[in-house]
Amino acid sequence: MRMTGPTSPSRPARVRLARSWRVRRLFAGSVLAAFGAVSAVVQFVSQLFPGTVSRPGPVLAGSVALCLAWGLARARPQAAVRQEFGRPGMTVVVEEGDLFEQPGHLVVGFTDTFDTRVDDGAVINDGSVQGQLLARRYADDARRLDAELAAALAGVAPVEWESARAKPRGKRARYPVGTVAVLGSRPALVFAVAYSRMGNDCVASCGVEDLWLGLDRLWDAVRRHGQLERLTMPLTGAGLARLHDLDEDSLLRLILLSFVVHSWEREVCRELRVVIRPGELGRIDLPETGAFLAGLAAGARRHV
Repeated sequence: MRMTGPTSPSRPARVRLARSWRVRRLFAGSVLAAFGAVSAVVQFVSQLFPGTVSRPGPVLAGSVALCLAWGLARARPQAAVRQEFGRPGMTVVVEEGDLFEQPGHLVVGFTDTFDTRVDDGAVINDGSVQGQLLARRYADDARRLDAELAAALAGVAPVEWESARAKPRGKRARYPVGTVAVLGSRPALVFAVAYSRMGNDCVASCGVEDLWLGLDRLWDAVRRHGQLERLTMPLTGAGLARLHDLDEDSLLRLILLSFVVHSWEREVCRELRVVIRPGELGRIDLPETGAFLAGLAAGARRHV
């Protein structure tokens, strides 16, 4: 049974508590480990060179200060993680930043109807990645974006057509989940991947299976069109697609796992960069993400 009321903290509160506990634990463990190492060094030096440590008080104070500084440095929140892979030769980076200031190709999530018009947020929220794509890459020219989408989707048959009565707002042609429309030109292609379903009430929804399928088709499209050039993507699924089955950490690991496993079979690109929106990095455990990527890199070596 799910508890409610003051005895059951909200999910953001639980996330903050978990992060705070991990930071304190990392700080304490780092201080103790450093103090043990410094104590061993001091003891070794005093035995090897008697009389060297003639003033134990200042030495102790200096050792404590050094250990505390080391603990603070270890517990300080990371700004990014980076992992090199030897097979295939590629780099994965997770960092905070502005998605649209990154060079190279870009991934933007869409729904199965490829709706584009913001209409005061009634269909596409202007603060979403897709809304920012329209504003910053297309200067709010929805007609141009629609024309490029129509050209990219010309060879894909819709699986369903909604009636005007059933879906009075937005587009009515539905494409298979996993459809990827490649927009623009190199070296700045936009890979518009449909990983969620737009409801007739203009509310997007997505399941884990839909996201996994969308990622699989995305990597195939990047391999075919991207010429191994750098690819940047947001934390796809963390926004308004209502993917509530996964928290941010699990969602990020799902994306990274999908990319690395796919790359074992066919090289996708030489660098994948997952850019987290400013202010959202606090919900990501970057040390754990780094450990996860290191484990994937070790698995890649065994996969050879």
